[in-house]
Amino acid sequence: MNKKAWVVTGAFLAALAFGTGANLLTPEKAFSETENRVLQTFPPFSLEELTSGRFTTTFDTYTTDQFWNRDGWVGLKTMTQLALLNKDNGRAYFGRDGFLFEKTAPYSETLVANNVAAVARFVERAKQAAPGLRARVMLVPTAAAILPEKLPPLAPVPDQAAVIAQMKAAVKETVDPTALLKAHKADGLFYRTDHHWTTAGAYVGYTALMESLGEPPLPRDAFTTERVTEEFFGTVYSKANLYTVKPDFIEVYRPKAANPCTVTWKNGRLDGLYDPAYLDKKDKYAYFLGGNHPLTTVETGTANGRTLLLIKDSYANALVPFLAAHYQTIVLVDPRYYKTDLSALFQEKQVTDLLVLYNVNGFGEEKTVAAVLPQLLK
Repeated sequence: MNKKAWVVTGAFLAALAFGTGANLLTPEKAFSETENRVLQTFPPFSLEELTSGRFTTTFDTYTTDQFWNRDGWVGLKTMTQLALLNKDNGRAYFGRDGFLFEKTAPYSETLVANNVAAVARFVERAKQAAPGLRARVMLVPTAAAILPEKLPPLAPVPDQAAVIAQMKAAVKETVDPTALLKAHKADGLFYRTDHHWTTAGAYVGYTALMESLGEPPLPRDAFTTERVTEEFFGTVYSKANLYTVKPDFIEVYRPKAANPCTVTWKNGRLDGLYDPAYLDKKDKYAYFLGGNHPLTTVETGTANGRTLLLIKDSYANALVPFLAAHYQTIVLVDPRYYKTDLSALFQEKQVTDLLVLYNVNGFGEEKTVAAVLPQLLK
């Protein structure tokens, strides 16, 4: 073996030894703040786990999740793909003006149809459970539908308008905020690094909802604007790992007229509609209502006797502060985590209004809608 071969071999072995040593010395992490997800820890070992293949599969995930400087290597991979003019890294599109978009597969036609049918059945059962109920369904298009000019050229995205059209055909009470969102697209309606709408976007959705109910929404000048953080890196940033993207800011609209509110859930309570503890964490969007819980109850200072049942995903969390001016009680149910019959709650809370709210991407992919929603009112 010549000298050059020895050098190459030595360098390879040194790198291998360094990587192995670094992995052994790196403390195990149970959660990735960057990716905002639970990481695979060392799997339990047994003869049954080994022979079934589960140990090998789980151990492979463990070594990937716990690899030394994982975030740095993922970021380097993303930068390499950008240098090669790739428009995505397999999980997120690199859009214009710093926008990042979830790379979403085409929706399953069967799943969408089942979800739409489940919502229609739930609305009808709710109206039977509470005669005179005012019901609305709102599917919110995401940034990919409202800001297509920010997408990379020819980036394939699912047809969100078709999903909304299906819902409108099945449920006459469906509210479509698309036109109003497009009319205000310059107002910063979506985060660049996250899949949620901003407070400005939620205000537009609130306006569309109240107009459909024949009620005047509070005007924009009824609120003062407060920027609570300028260091928000959202869920799509976690998928992109693109270090050159600047963080988002989070704003809240505070009503000028006092409206004291309390938020409660199992073993939790907030005085007010926001949890400032989350501003020091990665998941800063959980600042709204303290994040997602199976069942959340909001009591407001609006003493009008009206109760809203809100079947929701996390898009609703930024909307509730606006709805607090119109309802005395708002009960939020997240079917991803809540599985209990709501019949008793309808009577106990004397529900007067119903809103089913999802973002279109979440609705097009969420299996709990069809599986759980029909079981919530029997």
